[in-house]
This record gives sequence, structure tokens and C-alpha cells, in this order.
Amino acid sequence: MTMNPHVHFGTLARYNAWATVRLLNAVAAVADADYRRDVGLFFNSIHGTLNHLLVGEHLLWFRRFDEGISPQLALDDEAEPDRVRLDTRLREGSVRWAALIQSWPAERFDGVLSYTTTRGEPVTLPCAATLTHVFNHGTHHRGQITAALTGLGIACPVLDLVYMLREPA
Repeated sequence: MTMNPHVHFGTLARYNAWATVRLLNAVAAVADADYRRDVGLFFNSIHGTLNHLLVGEHLLWFRRFDEGISPQLALDDEAEPDRVRLDTRLREGSVRWAALIQSWPAERFDGVLSYTTTRGEPVTLPCAATLTHVFNHGTHHRGQITAALTGLGIACPVLDLVYMLREPA
């Protein structure tokens, strides 16, 4: 059986949006002081980690895949200091991936993605593996945030892919 890349990556894009919404709904219960406090995450706070997801997933990777450009941003640039606007931008950005992926010809997945890193280095990587990285990266950081929520005594949503698969599309 041959894997259909549109179905496979469409499922990952749907999962990314589904998990993002569930996580953001849980984060809404966090007091602002705890939301912005250093809780030991790689980007310090819940806000810093969500902001990093905006920068990495939407302002860098999406533009590399969609427009073929590499904005010169640092991974810890605060792209959105406002909590409510950050939430909105993450929700809106997460649903854009599915349409982008569906717009590509099947051959694109077997090709490469050439871009410039945040340090200015040119890189060429396999398209499908790099797109997998984008969704895996989001899963990694959502996991960090759920650990922070647990530490703050806030119930975390179930974010496992198999739970999304059990829901109607």
C-alpha cells in the first residue's frame, strides 16, 4: 500500500490544529502571573513557549513552505506580547497548514525545501521529513506546556493523536 502524502500530512495538520486548540483552552485557566513566570521551560514561561511556537511554526516554517522566504527572526523573539492576540494567532495559524498542504502537487513531498536558517546559513532538506519536523516540534513544545500546567495544578487535556483520530473529521 502506498501512503498518500496529502492524507498523511493532512492528518498531521489537523492534529496540530486540534491539539493547539485543546492546549490553549487549558492555558486560558492560568493566572497571568503564572502564565508569564519562568517555570523552567526551554523558553522559560508558558507565554515564552507559546510565543516560540508562533515564531517557529507560523512566522518561519509556514513562510518557508508557502512563500519560499526565510524571515530573519530569532527563535526567542517576542512576536506577540499580548496574551489574547497570541492565542488568536496560534489558533488561526494552526488551521492554515491543512489548506497549504492540500494545495501542493504530490511530487512536492518527494522534493526538497531550501531555506536560510535563523543564523543565515543556507540549508536544503527533504520536504516531507522537514514538514514532519514542523508538526513534531509543535508536539514537543505542547508537551512542555502540559508539564508546566500539571506543575501549576491545572488539569491538562488529552493531546494524544489517537484521541483526535477517534473523533469525527
